[in-house]
Amino acid sequence: MNHGRSLPRLGHIIPFLALAFKLEQKGYNIILVNTPLNIKKLKSSLTPNTSISLVEIPFNSSEHGLPPNTENTDSLPYKPYVHLITISSSLEPSFRKLLFDLVKGHDNDQKPLCIISDMFFGWSANVAHEFGLFHVIFSGASGFGLACYYYLWLNLPHKKTRNFAFTMPDFPEAGNLDVSQLSQSLLAADSTDPYTNFNRENFLNFLNSDGILFNTVEELDKLGLTYFRRKLSLPVWAIGPILWPVTVSDKGKDAPEKCIKWLDQKEAKSVLYISFGSQSTISESQMMELAKALVDASGINFIWVVRPPLGFDINMEFRAEEWLPERFLQCISEDQNKGILVSKWAPQVEILAHKSVGAFLTHCGWNSVLESLGNGVPLLGWPISGEQFYNANILEQDLGVCVEVTRGGNSEVKYEDVLEKIELIMGENDKGKEIRRQACEIKEIIGNATIDDEEADFRGSSVKAMEEFLNAAFSTK
Repeated sequence: MNHGRSLPRLGHIIPFLALAFKLEQKGYNIILVNTPLNIKKLKSSLTPNTSISLVEIPFNSSEHGLPPNTENTDSLPYKPYVHLITISSSLEPSFRKLLFDLVKGHDNDQKPLCIISDMFFGWSANVAHEFGLFHVIFSGASGFGLACYYYLWLNLPHKKTRNFAFTMPDFPEAGNLDVSQLSQSLLAADSTDPYTNFNRENFLNFLNSDGILFNTVEELDKLGLTYFRRKLSLPVWAIGPILWPVTVSDKGKDAPEKCIKWLDQKEAKSVLYISFGSQSTISESQMMELAKALVDASGINFIWVVRPPLGFDINMEFRAEEWLPERFLQCISEDQNKGILVSKWAPQVEILAHKSVGAFLTHCGWNSVLESLGNGVPLLGWPISGEQFYNANILEQDLGVCVEVTRGGNSEVKYEDVLEKIELIMGENDKGKEIRRQACEIKEIIGNATIDDEEADFRGSSVKAMEEFLNAAFSTK
């Protein structure tokens, strides 16, 4: 039995868990490594009959100038969020000791053979090689999104021009970018700050790995995947979509039944699903304008996953009477029943698979994108941070399955503009019809990538890529 070790960051845990389960089904022993509080959370996400093991490595956030019991980026304001990421290398000594104990404590048939690391733990490649272990980075981001992010952090091209638009000379296929597509951290980067130094060192460490796994599909993401193959001269495997309907015991126990029962009452393709991911939210003024647009969108129902707006504690109760207009509250009443609000978490996989859902207003996180397009659901893009801006770019410009609404959590938004784009993507107009048709084509491409049909002698691109990765990782057993 071959063994693998997985070292994820909690914000990326859903695709990591999905990958762990997929590898477990193929007969591999998996150990997920994380810090104590994250391990505690992970336990609630594992099924009772799993063979996946969880192993802790110590971490004391107070020793690093962070609030007590801070071990993941959930709900963190910007500055501590950035600081937590930059100190990830403090886990290196404990991780090295763990590998030493595992390697020395087992015979050749039981010792670990492969380390699968989160993209923010580039330092783990050198540690893995110290013990003769195969090492790969697993990215839940798209190839294109990460390629832009990689180039931007290593070169800071926006700092070399006074124009709002700029190019990436080493990645001309990406076209022009705009400063409005830069995260807060990239805008603040000055070549000497700790976060810039961390990202540069981390991305340069990619060269020390034995390859990169992407939770994406080759046919959708050739630009970014080709960039990394050219730039790093490493194997790059597109093995997605790696999706798993995570059930976490402490998240909205009644949400699945409530949402599906409500959707069952609605007409086909009449519902707009709205979610900004597991960690993001928008400003109070943006929330107000979006709510006005939803009220005025004729014939369009909605499910909106809500969190407190920017500037408020994201863990507090959502105060609809304070943050949303009166007309909106009336439209979600039992009498009108035009929409429902779901606090913080909803059964996204089940919602996007429902026949009543016609579009998804999303932050363009790649996991959400794959869940949506895998069901043929087109997108309204509202990227918030990181590589989400570049995901929105390729989804709209190259794949033709998205209409961008705005960028960021603080941009000025007018409800008339939001309403226009909602009605465009869900209405009976030529452009909307074309976007929906294209989304159905992408659904077929994604489905074909995961086909493994021995009788028909057909294996999709993602199936082949997974086999190639496993052969490379475990060929030295």
